[in-house]
Amino acid sequence: MRRPLVGTLATLLLAGATVAGAGTASAASQAPAGKTKAVDFAGTVALSNCSGSLIKMPNSTDSDPGLVMTNGHCLETGMPGPGEVITDQPSSRTFTLLNSSAGSAGTLRATKVSYSTMTDTDVTLYELDMTYAQIKQRYRIDALNLSADHPTAGTPIKVVSGYWKKIYSCNVDGFVYQLREGDWTWKDSLRYTPSCNTIGGTSGSPVIDANSGKVIAINNTGNENGEQCTVNNPCEVDENGQVTVRQGTNYAEETYGIGKCFGSGNKLDLTLPGCELPRTTDDGLARQC
Repeated sequence: MRRPLVGTLATLLLAGATVAGAGTASAASQAPAGKTKAVDFAGTVALSNCSGSLIKMPNSTDSDPGLVMTNGHCLETGMPGPGEVITDQPSSRTFTLLNSSAGSAGTLRATKVSYSTMTDTDVTLYELDMTYAQIKQRYRIDALNLSADHPTAGTPIKVVSGYWKKIYSCNVDGFVYQLREGDWTWKDSLRYTPSCNTIGGTSGSPVIDANSGKVIAINNTGNENGEQCTVNNPCEVDENGQVTVRQGTNYAEETYGIGKCFGSGNKLDLTLPGCELPRTTDDGLARQC
């Protein structure tokens, strides 16, 4: 996975990235878009060690509490183990909400971790202490909309890092039956074309369909050294068990099914029809609903 950044070195790097990223933000917003939508930083967030986004489910309303999405491996209490699912865990984590030009619009605060896992996918969802309407009124920022549709190969995408204040542009290269990294396995992962050369700190960045402007995935990992199935060196495994290593290739986890696991009021309900997020059983292991 794209390692969370911690410590003094990361702070110094982030300070430099704020200046360097400003040019990137400008270039991204001014580049000819053709049929694509202009994608900027509005609605993304910076965590202490990762990136993320303020998101709306397909059935969310303005009166619902806001949700912030990042990776499971960005969870402040440590990475969930294989088979571990965390729900309704109190949290007071804060997030820097960004405006369109990557400046700080304000601070968001969580009340709890609604859901977090690194099994089948790599996601953490935080419930906030403000509704979407309150966030809009106070900060003039709208949430990003989560797509309910499976992404399509060849789609132009933007990976928007709130931590580095940088936008990566590429296309969906294809999909991976299983992506294995260390002790974790992710299903139906999204593979980028080479120009999305994401780095540490981009973990949790929303992957935005440049045609629709909706979030279709969450950036999470890449093969750094050409190793096979080790931490920071994920490998692809097909339906027949054949393993492929693609050094320098980066990946994301699809998000189209997440909305099926949240009911009215943005409340998590893993028993809802169509919900396929893993949930824990009596033996403490995760399974799909």
